[in-house]
Amino acid sequence: MTSTEQSSSTDRTDRVFAIAVTLKGIDGGLQFLGALLLMVIPPTLITGVASTIITRDLLGDPNGTLSTHLAAAADHFANGSTRWFAILYLLAHGIIKLVLVWALLKHVLWMFPVSVLVLTGFVVYEVWRAINTHSIALPIFAALDLVIITLVIREYRKLRKEHSRAA
Repeated sequence: MTSTEQSSSTDRTDRVFAIAVTLKGIDGGLQFLGALLLMVIPPTLITGVASTIITRDLLGDPNGTLSTHLAAAADHFANGSTRWFAILYLLAHGIIKLVLVWALLKHVLWMFPVSVLVLTGFVVYEVWRAINTHSIALPIFAALDLVIITLVIREYRKLRKEHSRAA
């Protein structure tokens, strides 16, 4: 591979990293705003929307798998600890992501391993919680976090090489 090809590959990797981390930041911001929104939305609104979706057959058979899952999730949200879990999870996840994204985009080198550890912790928790709650969304979040972890490790290695060459 020529130095021009390596440079082009590095530029592409840098762009993918910047885009992925920026998307993670947007995700973190949306999670933070979602937590604030869940704090002010009455739980009865959630169950009412779920009931409307189910009774209008928007998910198919009202006794089908999707409808049953939505009804159970809305009920757990309104009457159980799920609401406060969701609020605290989204708030913590959002704030942590925003801090990590800022540090990664500013190339704060020591934050790269911290980011990998924190995101790995989120993946482990997301998988554990998905297994215990049968969540559909959490495995998707875990997979996205794994992609980000891979990109963070790759960028960290590249930056360390650049720093050692400059030194």
